[in-house]
Amino acid sequence: MNRPTSGGRRSPLATGGRAEGGANVTEVQSVVPAGAAAADADASARFDKVAARALEVGLRRVTVLAWRDLDDPEAGGSELHAHQLATIWAGGGLDVTLRTSATPGLPAVTQRDGYRVVRRAGRIGVFPRSILGTLLPPGARPDGLMEVWHGIPFYAPVWARCPLVSFVHHVHADTWKILLPPAMARVGAMLELKVAPPLYRKTRFVTPSNSTRDDVVKMLRADPALVTVAPNGVHPRFSPGGERSADPLVVAVGRLVPVKRFGMLIDALARVRERVPTLRALIVGDGFTRPKLEAKAAAAGAGAWLEMPGHLSDDELLDVYRRAWVLASTSRREGWNMTITEAAACGTPAVATNIVGHRDTVAHDVSGLLASPGDDFVGALTRLLEDDALRRRLGQGAVERARAFRWEATAATTLEALVEEAEARRAR
Repeated sequence: MNRPTSGGRRSPLATGGRAEGGANVTEVQSVVPAGAAAADADASARFDKVAARALEVGLRRVTVLAWRDLDDPEAGGSELHAHQLATIWAGGGLDVTLRTSATPGLPAVTQRDGYRVVRRAGRIGVFPRSILGTLLPPGARPDGLMEVWHGIPFYAPVWARCPLVSFVHHVHADTWKILLPPAMARVGAMLELKVAPPLYRKTRFVTPSNSTRDDVVKMLRADPALVTVAPNGVHPRFSPGGERSADPLVVAVGRLVPVKRFGMLIDALARVRERVPTLRALIVGDGFTRPKLEAKAAAAGAGAWLEMPGHLSDDELLDVYRRAWVLASTSRREGWNMTITEAAACGTPAVATNIVGHRDTVAHDVSGLLASPGDDFVGALTRLLEDDALRRRLGQGAVERARAFRWEATAATTLEALVEEAEARRAR
């Protein structure tokens, strides 16, 4: 579900003047979709009620445990998700602390948008350090706890003495083999799929999608009655506006890591360009596979039409989404692909691999197209770029679908799960 956070360079593909004529150039009206304001009001009202319940049951101090912080150079969708929930919860009157790993050059303790951030220890040390920081001193222990399960959890059911929810964006499962060397991958898979499940059998889980819910029930052997789905929201800044690129523009956004399979996307784009010779593409994000991807793009002769600008600011990313004809994702596994719904809110349909997570963010033939890797993906992307009527229809469907996703609703559903845990404890 990850996407790059703000900062970095502006892309030439994201700039440009007024497009001239042509049936393929679509002007996007700068209007708020009908019903969007009502959806925002409903989500906010619902959150206010849940926040009041939280305070009534004694959930005044809430701690969030996460592997990385929003300001970490490798931060993505998971970190943005934790930030959004912490910000909204704090705005509802809760005292929120986010405990996470240290980031070089950043203070160990800081305030952000109403909540406290504590950065201690490294990528491995953050686990024991966060546990100790949560338990000590006794007088400052939280009234409620949310841990963000990032492959290896914090094993909170073993030590937490307060109401707990565990947020699982996606089960890593076979992706350990992509992320780590064989020996370490086996350890990671064992800790996630063998060691953790027995310890979490009575724990309330929250996931962003029905696909992840199914994986949590099947792979982590969770009680289906204890798994709540809270779809990710879309920030109001992502909305229709501006104009489409004069040339067909395909955009992909995410961390440059193996699970995103951007190499596969480069191969697909090269094949699509044989049919759509004016195609241009933009892969937004950064990560350790950048050198390999740049070499692959060069070998494919894509230097003149494919750009990899690194991170973009939120405003620059908004401009990219609005100018794009299609948002593409070739990910191997997602809990929820936030870039798809952000682009959708801007009227940009998606072509995405038919995988867990994508099936929740893309309504096939309504807001985009789902396709298998290879010929099917190339065909779907080519079809959407060449068929103006289809692209307009799916673009409108994308806006309608994105309207249903609000961060206040995500925050309300997740907090409600924690409130219910607190109420159950009081009833015992």
